[in-house]
Amino acid sequence: MAKFIKFLIPALIAGSLAVLADSAFALDGDAEKGEAVFKKCKSCHMVGDDAQNRVGPVLNNVFGRQAGTFADYKYGKSIVDAGEDGLVWNDEEMFEYLADPKKYLRAKLDDKKAKSKMSFKLKKEDERANVIAYLKSFSPESESEVPESNTEEESSSN
Repeated sequence: MAKFIKFLIPALIAGSLAVLADSAFALDGDAEKGEAVFKKCKSCHMVGDDAQNRVGPVLNNVFGRQAGTFADYKYGKSIVDAGEDGLVWNDEEMFEYLADPKKYLRAKLDDKKAKSKMSFKLKKEDERANVIAYLKSFSPESESEVPESNTEEESSSN
């Protein structure tokens, strides 16, 4: 029993420290860093006063908008279906979508054949949080919050 307790106490302490470390590394998105991350998105998307649809839709005022509804953009069927099913872009939905758009739509629609025109994935949590903060600067009416990310997970997710 004494050997078990000797093992158990350090294990409990280590586990508690890991939980504290996770919360200590949590951070909010940084719009300035998000602008740098958005450079990866610029070949398909635009934001700002002169933004136009490209391969992907304009992302001004994306937060609070029903998915698949930006004017004059031809969306894929799956994203339109998700919007018609009630998907409205908020931080949490965008955070999950950016990680893997096709996987997200398949889960959201419960359809193994769902597709996304967006094949790009932002795997790092900090990059997703930062680009969301940047996009929110072009969505002034949005009041949603950027999900917290964990720097330890960020380094292991690539």
